[in-house]
Amino acid sequence: MRLLWANFVAIYRKELQGYFATSLNYIIAAVYWFMAGVFYIILFNAVQANVAAQDLQGQAGLGAPPVDVPAVILENYLGMLGSLSLFILPLLSMNLFAQERQQGTLELLATSPITTTMVTVGKLAGVLTFFITLLLPVMFYESLTLLQSEPPFSFGLILLGHGALVLLAAAILSLGLFISATTESTLLAAVGTFALILLLWILQAVADRLSGVPAAIFRHLSLLQNYTSLIQGSVSTTNIILFLSYGILGVFLTVQWVDGLRFQRS
Repeated sequence: MRLLWANFVAIYRKELQGYFATSLNYIIAAVYWFMAGVFYIILFNAVQANVAAQDLQGQAGLGAPPVDVPAVILENYLGMLGSLSLFILPLLSMNLFAQERQQGTLELLATSPITTTMVTVGKLAGVLTFFITLLLPVMFYESLTLLQSEPPFSFGLILLGHGALVLLAAAILSLGLFISATTESTLLAAVGTFALILLLWILQAVADRLSGVPAAIFRHLSLLQNYTSLIQGSVSTTNIILFLSYGILGVFLTVQWVDGLRFQRS
């Protein structure tokens, strides 16, 4: 067990250092922060304007239901971040194994004492940690604005919402890890991951056009449906298990594929 943990830590540190040493990842981070900031400003102002309009209706004698402004901002903003992540996460996962195959370093992994499972989990943990670092500045300016509300908004809700985003990212990155292992082209890995995730994302729209058991199955498998439920505060073990299942599936498929490559090249 100690040896497995040491192998995991070695791969994890190598991958994490690689993400912070690559200029492309800083460009990805800059684009993510810029787009996230623009979306937040637009959404914040839109919600504020909508609430002001409802206040005017109330003063005119027209009844308007009360609005939990911070909750509305957070829910809609997390929805935007989820959509933005569909474009960012494939770029982060495209190099995980495709670059190893392209540079011929997969042979080194094949002859190393480190198990394929530890290599795969270490790579996944490294890229997921990098993504979490992208969320920290976003959570900071969210907290600066949302926690100033009266009555005070709960920081736990902010953590819960971003926890759902991390679960979504883990599922996407795990599947992207598998796609990356199947090709030597990083571009194909990014495009393939985006196509697969987009398919899983729009299953909700497909389910809306169906009925009965097929609709229930598609709705259950939809990333959008389960992510929306979590950011709306409807925490369910079913949603969490689905994201974990996608994550485990991606790791399992990657391990099997890489072990097959090891066998072919040994």
